[in-house]
Amino acid sequence: MSFIGIFLTAVSLAMDAFAVSVSNGISVKGFSRRDAVEQGIYFGAFQFFMPVLGYLLGSQIREYIEKVDHWVAFGLLAVIGINMIKEALTEEDDSDKSYKSKAVRLVLQAVATSIDAFAVGIGFALLNINLIFAASIIGVVAFAFSFWGGTAGKRLGDLFKKRAGIAGGCVLIVIGLNILRTHLFL
Repeated sequence: MSFIGIFLTAVSLAMDAFAVSVSNGISVKGFSRRDAVEQGIYFGAFQFFMPVLGYLLGSQIREYIEKVDHWVAFGLLAVIGINMIKEALTEEDDSDKSYKSKAVRLVLQAVATSIDAFAVGIGFALLNINLIFAASIIGVVAFAFSFWGGTAGKRLGDLFKKRAGIAGGCVLIVIGLNILRTHLFL
């Protein structure tokens, strides 16, 4: 696979992370450049490691993962989305929330948006692709898209305030539903 092929794969894998990042920028109160960098690191790291894991485990567990991956991604995104909507409607002060809850949210989002990268890693094993090179491209692209998405979402959130949190939660739920739709009906 050429650099262009790997890059286009990376872009397609990063689209869910981008959409989730926009939602975070919109709905997380006080979202900053540092938050955008943090989420970029989480999403980029998971997008890097999931193809590596897929490559290493190969086709041995492929059939088991493919049976449930879409349900896991949908469940995680739906729970996070519903929570975002609830927080927007209750207008709680986020200043007392711990770093741990932010880290847990980012890990759950990173897992949900990088499950498809695991399957790509399995494909890389079958195609004998340079794993570290390909996973690095995927991770860097995911970082960049997540950073830009969070920054854009912050600007939208500043414009639309409370409605933005509700919209961000709805976007996550729709992404989860789309994952289910593509795995179950296409």
